[in-house]
Amino acid sequence: MPDLPLIAWVVLAGVLGLIVGSFLNVVILRLPARLEAAWRQEAQSVLGLEAEAEPLPPGVVREPSHCPHCKHPLSARDNIPLFGWMLLRGRCRYCQAPISIQYPLVELLTALFSAIIVWKFGVTWAALAGLFLTWALVALSGIDFRTQLLPDQITLPLLWLGLLLSLLHLFVAPQPAILGAAIGYLSLWSVYWLFKLLTGKEGMGFGDFKLLAALGAWMGPGALLPIILLSSLVGAVIGGTLIALRKQGRDVPMPFGPFIAMAGWIWFVAGDELWHAYASFSGMQ
Repeated sequence: MPDLPLIAWVVLAGVLGLIVGSFLNVVILRLPARLEAAWRQEAQSVLGLEAEAEPLPPGVVREPSHCPHCKHPLSARDNIPLFGWMLLRGRCRYCQAPISIQYPLVELLTALFSAIIVWKFGVTWAALAGLFLTWALVALSGIDFRTQLLPDQITLPLLWLGLLLSLLHLFVAPQPAILGAAIGYLSLWSVYWLFKLLTGKEGMGFGDFKLLAALGAWMGPGALLPIILLSSLVGAVIGGTLIALRKQGRDVPMPFGPFIAMAGWIWFVAGDELWHAYASFSGMQ
């Protein structure tokens, strides 16, 4: 491994994050559509209905990138992460349709978060694992924000990876990882059913349980309460802002997964510092 200063590795992580962020945009946009098409086909098969002759949505890996409006394939220069969008000034080169701000935003955030991970953990196996966690949380947040889905295809591998990493004692030992996964799932599962019994409504989805279980496997049970509190705080601030800006009613469903993911990532990177700051402020030390 080249003997580079840490700042060079941080910059390289940011560049890698830009590239990965471009791929995550594809995952965010295409994976839910593929899953929904597969669910329809499965439901038609179970019900004995004649399958509808509809083309499958583009796959995540094989199909090249194209404009969602005119379907024209994008050139290599248009696919340059972040800079392609800037050079095009946010519009398709061929039909001039606006390109969603999601593309550069996901790429920029993935780059920033990736750089922070390497700055925090250095050039270590923990940093490599942290990068995978970061990328998964970005993808899950984007998907849930757009579709209110948290696919098992991402949450469950993330959960199992956290449990397997505990065998290496990379972040937590096996016992805290198992307890964190179990308590994380059951805590939101209990809240879900209590809320449903009291109101007759579903307050959150099962994907939220699995996401918190995955974070518990990575960080142990001690991280769960801070993550829930942080996610509630962030959700209240962002949710209230969106309600005010969009002038929509409070009964409009809002995904909770992005706030869990955001709070989990913050605690993963700065949990110790936040806890010490709280302890000092409250006079516990």
